[in-house]
This record gives sequence, C-alpha cells and structure tokens, in this order.
Amino acid sequence: MEIKYTKNFLAKLEDLFSETTYILRYEKGNFKSGYCLLKDNKVAIINKYFPLEGRINSLVDIIKEIEINPQDLSEKNKKLFIEIRSAKQEEGKTLFN
Repeated sequence: MEIKYTKNFLAKLEDLFSETTYILRYEKGNFKSGYCLLKDNKVAIINKYFPLEGRINSLVDIIKEIEINPQDLSEKNKKLFIEIRSAKQEEGKTLFN
C-alpha cells in the first residue's frame, strides 16, 4: 500500500478511526513520536502542530497498534484497515516508516 500525503487521505484515516472505540484528539504537546496513546481511556492524541505527513504517519502507527475489530468497520474502512495491517506484516517491517 502506498500512502498518499493528502488531506483526503488524512480524512479517510480519521473516518476509519471514528469507527473504533478510541477518541481522536489533536492537541499541543511534546510527543516524541507525534502522538500519545492513552489505552486505559481509549484516547489517541496527535500533536496538532505536526505537519500533514506527520499526522498521517501517526494515525497509521496508531491504527497498527490498537485493537480494532474489522467487523465493526464499514466496508470502505475495513478495506483500508486491512491494507494498513497487511503492509505492517510484509517482510516484518512497515512500508510507512
């Protein structure tokens, strides 16, 4: 899967994320990786000062890390989720980093 660093692709990732049990927030902070994941509260916080590419990479990283049941997703988001997860497993490394 090839990542497109566009506002449209960011919107697709945000839409996928909205169908999970996590809350996505953009806040200011000093996050080394660009995001903070509070698993107990199911909140993902992305540094709002990150550029578009950083936001997309952060969302992809979070989607790969949290537990998501594909059955809970719409068909279009299920397809995107499967593409992201399958890219993670190719050759033991991601295509996104």
